[in-house]
Amino acid sequence: MATPPGTQDYDDFFRVEYPKLVAVALGLTGNHDTACELAQEALLRCHRSWPRVSSMDVPGAWVRRVLINLATDLHRSVQRGRRAPTWARADDVITFADPAVDGWWTAVRALPDRQRAVVVLHYLEDRSVLDVAEVMGIAEGTVKATLAKARRTLARTMVREV
Repeated sequence: MATPPGTQDYDDFFRVEYPKLVAVALGLTGNHDTACELAQEALLRCHRSWPRVSSMDVPGAWVRRVLINLATDLHRSVQRGRRAPTWARADDVITFADPAVDGWWTAVRALPDRQRAVVVLHYLEDRSVLDVAEVMGIAEGTVKATLAKARRTLARTMVREV
């Protein structure tokens, strides 16, 4: 049963959301330390705005959007050659025993920012198109189009690697 807006305790929210946010950030970055830092920063910002955030229908959507924005900002900084924070070291990217899984996540992380975020929310968190649209603050049609484009790119990438 969903908690009515404005009544959820932040500590309970943190306990439920932190591991999920780490998983999303891990999907976006591939780096465990970076994922933990991004999740913590998103939850810190959530805590600072808790009276407003807790009154929202879906506070988890708000904190995921913050997390995605933080991950996107970090990704863009690194791409532009700016120095990444010490906790965001590229050489610490996780790898999987199964080369196909490893290749797929590498391909996902190479997608453009919006495509990467939509794929992670849809497939990793198993969110519906409507839920992804709510988290991302975009229309459902945009989510569908973004997923379709990401799937085409992933299919081409995965075929080249086989």
